[in-house]
Amino acid sequence: MAETRVILIRHGETHWNREGRIQGYHGDSPLTPAGREQVRSLGERMAREDVDFLYSSDSGRTRETADPIVAATGLQVVHDRELRERAYGVFEGCRYADVPSRFAQEYERFRSRDPHYVPPGGESAVQFRERILEALERIAGEATGGCVAVVTHGGVLGILYREAMRMPLEAPRNYPIANASLNRLRFAEGRWLLDGWGDVAHLPAESLSER
Repeated sequence: MAETRVILIRHGETHWNREGRIQGYHGDSPLTPAGREQVRSLGERMAREDVDFLYSSDSGRTRETADPIVAATGLQVVHDRELRERAYGVFEGCRYADVPSRFAQEYERFRSRDPHYVPPGGESAVQFRERILEALERIAGEATGGCVAVVTHGGVLGILYREAMRMPLEAPRNYPIANASLNRLRFAEGRWLLDGWGDVAHLPAESLSER
């Protein structure tokens, strides 16, 4: 059976992660010193992995995360805009704690977990899922029989976890999404299969974060 192994990697910790701010499709923030240490260790770990292709979202935080992998492995990275985080519209750049008061009506719709709700200027969970699955299935198809590493975002990891576990979009999250973690899946016969999740064995204990 032809299949593709996929290692999904969340970007390293950013300043907005630390500050509890929503990043999203347009919002961006550089890595913190801890985040830079995470991706240095990530690069060393990836040098020991059997990877054939490297893709990355084109956001600044994922580019920073992919660079040490390129340096350690010699792989060329393909930056793909379709791998960006979900577009959260007006929420982007806001602290999570401030959203209920700044956007009371919109927040009530968002917290209801309605997968079809579109934040002003953003995209719904359903639209996000469609974009991510189309992008990753295209990438997996191009790498059939090999292994591809994809540096991306927490929301993207969540979409793939839910897809592999047949978990609906409206269900509350019950899985970790750690910065600079390795998350292993396979794509075979049109289905996503989960092989391993949340591998942070390469990270210094003091740098671990799920923000």
